[in-house]
Amino acid sequence: MGRLAELVALECGVRPAVASQIRIAATLHDIGKQKIPRDILNKPGKLNAQEFDIIKTHTVLGAEMLSSMRGELGEMARACCLYHHEYWNGGGYLGRFTDDLPFYIPFVAISDVFTALVCERSYKQAWPPSEAIAYIQNQADTQFSPVLVGIFLSLVQSGSRVSAIYAEVRC
Repeated sequence: MGRLAELVALECGVRPAVASQIRIAATLHDIGKQKIPRDILNKPGKLNAQEFDIIKTHTVLGAEMLSSMRGELGEMARACCLYHHEYWNGGGYLGRFTDDLPFYIPFVAISDVFTALVCERSYKQAWPPSEAIAYIQNQADTQFSPVLVGIFLSLVQSGSRVSAIYAEVRC
């Protein structure tokens, strides 16, 4: 997921050195899941409301786990933990608009969603890439900015780059 976030950042014109930092920080986005009870984290099927509330705490738990990580990279990693489930329209776990967050959070968020969709999870089968792309298209103007969706789609649908991108997705 981190490499995909880096590719999105590069496609958006981010300098390679900064995009590399985004990749590293993004790889830590779900570290807080280590503190979620395994029976909830690996539950087959749909979570109930209480279980979902517990899952949502992984964002804050992750940021807390990285509290001793110093420097710009530490700040970026904590932000990736906290905000990767925020929506462009202000929905999401904490209700923050992505326009109010660090510029790289939408790159991490869209990469996380795509990766989660195309990978098998205990609660769902892997989606075909075409269905994941359609989902992301449908989330333009809600979960993601329409501009970012357009950039993401051009990246994942750009002929020879497609297989390389899917090879980067680690389930």
